[in-house]
Amino acid sequence: MRASKFIEAHSIKIRESVSASKKLQAADAKAIARESKTMVVMKGKKITHFKVGDETTDEAVTAMLGNTGNMRAPLIRAGNLVLVGFNEEIYGEHFA
Repeated sequence: MRASKFIEAHSIKIRESVSASKKLQAADAKAIARESKTMVVMKGKKITHFKVGDETTDEAVTAMLGNTGNMRAPLIRAGNLVLVGFNEEIYGEHFA
């Protein structure tokens, strides 16, 4: 299942959507991380948890970026949590 299908199936309300053409980069990623407390980055089967906010590390910011240096998608902010990428099990823990 893809993130868009999961969001639709679970009736998750999207308050803001940013077009991929906006090319968010490291400074944007750092700002998002600093506004949060916890971040989960999902790349394939690899799942990495970070404490962010004032403790945001360069490693956490780098994990939010793809090979091109642009922010990876999807990125969801839910309260003090940031989810980067998609993993059905992780999404289920937070949204089901």
